[in-house]
Amino acid sequence: MLEDLKPEINSLKARLDEMGASLDIERKEEKIAELEYKMGEPTFWDDAEYAQKINQELNDVKISVDRYKELVVKLDDVQVMLELGMEDDDDSVEADIKADMEVIDKALEELHLEVLLSGKYDANNCYLTLHAGAGGTEAQDWTSMLLRMYGRWAERRGFTVETEDLLPGDEAGVKSVTLFIKGHNAYGYLKSEKGVHRLVRISPFDAAARRHTSFCACDIMPELDDTADVKINMDEVRVDTYRASGAGGQHINKTSSAVRMTHEPTGIVVQCQNERSQIQNREQCLKMLRAKLFELEEEKKEKEIAALEGDQQKIEWGSQIRSYVFHPYNLVKDHRTNAETANIPKVMDGEIDMFISAFLAAKANKQI
Repeated sequence: MLEDLKPEINSLKARLDEMGASLDIERKEEKIAELEYKMGEPTFWDDAEYAQKINQELNDVKISVDRYKELVVKLDDVQVMLELGMEDDDDSVEADIKADMEVIDKALEELHLEVLLSGKYDANNCYLTLHAGAGGTEAQDWTSMLLRMYGRWAERRGFTVETEDLLPGDEAGVKSVTLFIKGHNAYGYLKSEKGVHRLVRISPFDAAARRHTSFCACDIMPELDDTADVKINMDEVRVDTYRASGAGGQHINKTSSAVRMTHEPTGIVVQCQNERSQIQNREQCLKMLRAKLFELEEEKKEKEIAALEGDQQKIEWGSQIRSYVFHPYNLVKDHRTNAETANIPKVMDGEIDMFISAFLAAKANKQI
């Protein structure tokens, strides 16, 4: 009955109003007007770097405002459809109304995630690095599975993915890989994935079909602009060049264009072989090094806060965050939030938003 849909629509309306307040739409609209005024100044494009930064800031602010306004219009249309259906006693519109309500509900969940992304660099692009743990081919295969999972997740969101560095496995899979993921809130979403991911399954590489446990470490770093307060003393950085490996034609294999940087005080190592020239790879390495040093400082701050608050839970890089059990039962469980699902195929196909959402919600409530 159409009448039964009214409370559900009213509930969506209440959630949407609450979301508008949480997103501070009015302040964002003022910010949009301010940025558009700057872009209209005659000398705005004289400084290309500054102009690009302002343009990106405008696009980032507009995204959530536009999404909110689209939902307001869509919900108004649903309410009108319901009223007309009730006036005409036409139950045939019920299916269309329910379908639109499901779309609105899902979009509200997406907006809710954005509300939880309040960190300074949450809106930024990010670097995602995967390292296979001990276990040889089995662990390297697990790393390649996670590489596909994150690639599919990024694809679903319309993000772009660039492979900065990839070291193939000895027989199969991947030993290590670094991706550059470009998209609004890429770092804010993916920071929840930092830590060790554990796989339990019957190994396809074991002739005796025994159960194996494999590990892969995931590291997430934001792309930083020049305003970020991260200082690097190049006297403390060892720079090595080498010939890139893998696909790329004659050029990539005949020149020492790949670059590896080692920050000697911390032991942090970054490398890049994606770009064609050594200069470009050096620049990209320096960006990744700045990002890693930033993350190191953030981890120190988190540990200090956790100590002051008496938090005994491990928060350091390398702590196990999630288990993917393929045998003797099917279960993916996040150990920080207890979010879990038995639908392994969907998770491995990139549907990990339930874990991201649970992490961000718990973080906002200071449960982790």
